[in-house]
Amino acid sequence: MVPGAAHGLFSLPESQMTTADRTNLTSPHPNVSDDVALLAHLARSISDLRKQIGLRIVGQDRVVDGILTAILGGGHALLIGVPGLAKTLMVQTVAEALALSFNRVQFTPDLMPGDITGTEIVEEDPATGHRSFRFVQGPIFANVVLADEINRTPPKTQAALLQAMQEHQVTAAGTTYPLPDPFFVLATQNPIEQEGTYPLPEAQLDRFMLELRIDYPTRAEEEAIVEQTTGSRSVQIQSALDADTLRTMQSLVRRIPVSRSLIKAAVALTRMTRPTDEDAPPEVKEFVEWGAGPRASQYLILGAKARAAMDGRPMADVEDVEAVASSVLRHRVVTNFAAEAAGRSSEDLLAVLVSGRQWLETR
Repeated sequence: MVPGAAHGLFSLPESQMTTADRTNLTSPHPNVSDDVALLAHLARSISDLRKQIGLRIVGQDRVVDGILTAILGGGHALLIGVPGLAKTLMVQTVAEALALSFNRVQFTPDLMPGDITGTEIVEEDPATGHRSFRFVQGPIFANVVLADEINRTPPKTQAALLQAMQEHQVTAAGTTYPLPDPFFVLATQNPIEQEGTYPLPEAQLDRFMLELRIDYPTRAEEEAIVEQTTGSRSVQIQSALDADTLRTMQSLVRRIPVSRSLIKAAVALTRMTRPTDEDAPPEVKEFVEWGAGPRASQYLILGAKARAAMDGRPMADVEDVEAVASSVLRHRVVTNFAAEAAGRSSEDLLAVLVSGRQWLETR
């Protein structure tokens, strides 16, 4: 935000910057002082949020930061973990700490699209006998929607989320209804129990900004969990941000500058996941069926901006892109039968691709 102040945060020395890079760093901003104050306020608010969430959720700092990154970036997140790792509690706690409305939808095989988006009912005026249709909003009309075990419902019902996640609105009987602002879908999925499940189609997965893997807690964390949850102690979560402030913070995140070089690097990284791209490494050409689309490049930059803002930094850098790369890309890279035979997952391939840093050479 401060013109020229981000030089020390940018990974390239000034002598190697392009003219576009210098322009991005020195362009005047109409509300520089306001943005500096907002950035400091955002960093403090995120710190308060982490503390409030930590009162109820032991550990899982990486996952909590991922959720906050998605929220500040205006995206959605898919949480994958075995049962009992507090996925649902984590989402509910985040909603409480943000003072946002929250609805949970338990996805089941018999769930219908109208059960999520809402449906029209017939109402009759007792005085006149006149009948009319009235739209009854479904649980998707909330700031934070938890789609619990999203892969347990058929594709027809999964598709009911597509318009809502992309356009933040719902169309029913020819009428379009806007969803609350801000709006986030945080979905959970069990990775080990596949019976009676319906894998999310690629178009649905692509709507999620991040895929977050929840691991088992450490021994010390598990002991703390048991001690905290088997006693009589009740934890009250205090809100650290409200909806209006969060919208302001989301706008601030989008105003955080990035260099042209960083955009080129993010696009290069995304394109290297595509086996048909000339810059794709041999492992990608051998083991990948489909690579990530342009939405991945957008989310790499938005995720990097959000991370910088959470740390109170006025400009995103290469390390921010690297930090979000796996969560942004792994659910967008589809491996082939050769990868399955060789025991190579998309995450394995991405780890090699990101750490190799060939995508930085395009800058």
